[in-house]
Amino acid sequence: MGLTRDFFIALSKNQLLNTGAKKWGLKLGASKVVAGTDIDSMMKSVKELNANGIGATIDNLGEFVYSKEEALHAKENILATLEAIQQRGVTAHMSIKLTQIGLDVDYKFCLENMREIVEAAARYAIFINIDMEDYSHLQQTMDILHELLKEYDNVGTVIQSYLYRSEKDLENLQNARLRLVKGAYKEIAEVSYQSKQDIDANFLKLIKIRLQQPGFTSIATHDHHIIDAVKKFVRENQIPRGRFEFQMLYGFRTDMQKELADEGFAFTTYVPFGQDWYGYYMRRLAERPQNINLALKSMVSK
Repeated sequence: MGLTRDFFIALSKNQLLNTGAKKWGLKLGASKVVAGTDIDSMMKSVKELNANGIGATIDNLGEFVYSKEEALHAKENILATLEAIQQRGVTAHMSIKLTQIGLDVDYKFCLENMREIVEAAARYAIFINIDMEDYSHLQQTMDILHELLKEYDNVGTVIQSYLYRSEKDLENLQNARLRLVKGAYKEIAEVSYQSKQDIDANFLKLIKIRLQQPGFTSIATHDHHIIDAVKKFVRENQIPRGRFEFQMLYGFRTDMQKELADEGFAFTTYVPFGQDWYGYYMRRLAERPQNINLALKSMVSK
C-alpha cells in the first residue's frame, strides 16, 4: 500500500509526464474525476450539482509554474472563471494553489496576483480558498493568507490534519473560513503523523476543536466513519448546521454526497477542471488505491 502511494506521488511530480498529459485530453480514467478541460464543460457539471442542492468549489488546475508569464496566464484563467461564476449565477466559489500564480517565482509577485484575485472575487461576493500544498510551501501560504486577511474577509485556507502544527494554526485562524482535510502529500515524520490511525484521530480532534470556534468550517472527507462521528458531535453539542459543511471531491461517493445534501447538511463538491489535470489525478490515485481500478478499466475500454 505504502509503495503504491509513493509511486503515484512520484508520478504526480513528474513534469515531463505532466506536460505530455496536456496533449492527451482527459485519459486514464481522469474524466471520471475532472470536470472537463474548459469553463463550459465544467459549468455544466456545476449546474448539475446545484440542481441537487450541492455547491461547488472550483479549481482551475495548474502545476509546475516557474515563470511570471505562466503565472500571469493562470491568473487570467482564474479571473475568467470568477466572471463565469458571476455571469451564470451558479452556487460556487474557487480554490487556488499559490504555486500556480507564482509562489515559486517570487513571493511579492504571488501576493499581488492573489490580491487582485481576491479583490475581484470580493466584488462578486465570491469566497476564495487557498489550497494547501506540500510542507515546503506551508509557511509562505500562511503568511500570504494573513496579509490578505488584513484587507479581505472572503479568503481562507486548508488545514491538514497529518501535520503536527495544525492545532496551533487553528488557534491563529479562529475567525477565518477553513477547510479541514487529512492531507494528500507525503511528509517526513519530523513534521507529520505517519499512520492512518494517528491521522484519523487528529483529524477528528481538530474538527471538534474547530466546530467550537467562530469561523465557518468545511469538513472535507469521504470517510463515513468520520462523517458519522461529526454528525454525533454536532447533535450532542447543538452546533448549528449553518456553521459548517461537508465537502467531497468531484466523482467520488456521489450517492453519499446527495444523501448528505438531502439530509439538510450544507454540501460542497470540489470541482477540478482544465488541461493541467495530470498531477491532481495522480494524487487521487495515491490517496485511494482502489481508484487504480478506475484507471485500468478506462485504459482497457479505450
